[in-house]
Amino acid sequence: MDINLDLWYRILAPRPVVLISTVNTVGISNAAPFSFVMPCSVKPPLVGFSSGPKHHTVKNIIKTGDFVVNIPGREILAKLWKCAEDLPAGVSEIKKAGLTEEKSVKVKSPGIRECFARLECKLHDRFRTGDHITVVGRVVRAYVEDNYFKNKEFKVRQADPLMHVGGKRFGLVGKIIKIQ
Repeated sequence: MDINLDLWYRILAPRPVVLISTVNTVGISNAAPFSFVMPCSVKPPLVGFSSGPKHHTVKNIIKTGDFVVNIPGREILAKLWKCAEDLPAGVSEIKKAGLTEEKSVKVKSPGIRECFARLECKLHDRFRTGDHITVVGRVVRAYVEDNYFKNKEFKVRQADPLMHVGGKRFGLVGKIIKIQ
């Protein structure tokens, strides 16, 4: 069946959902969920995401030059969704959602303590991609809680990351299969 091209991206689901945290030029934090996110390069370590161009997240990154990709588990879904609310510039979604800012090691933007992993990033590039802006960050620090990374392997089932299906629908990883 052909589908309306306004919905084509919903076939690429589920997608990992992350909370991208930033800080504005006067130090007020911001966080928003994104599922248009991807690794872009291993060497150098680059991660990218796409956003509407008027989003506070993009404006903050352009002005300050950094951001944090926070990877949440299922237990903070309601708080993550609160961060999607359209709040005025200068109001911290992190605080409004009842999440905890955690000082980053290598960037100004805070991490979110309740997330099991964080990628601290410096702005590498940005470019217009249709009706979105794609932001690429150079990962300058990667952190994951100890129990979710063993022997160079991410323990995805234990971490139970959220996957975005579309709208208010989310999924979990479920069963992992391995090719023989």
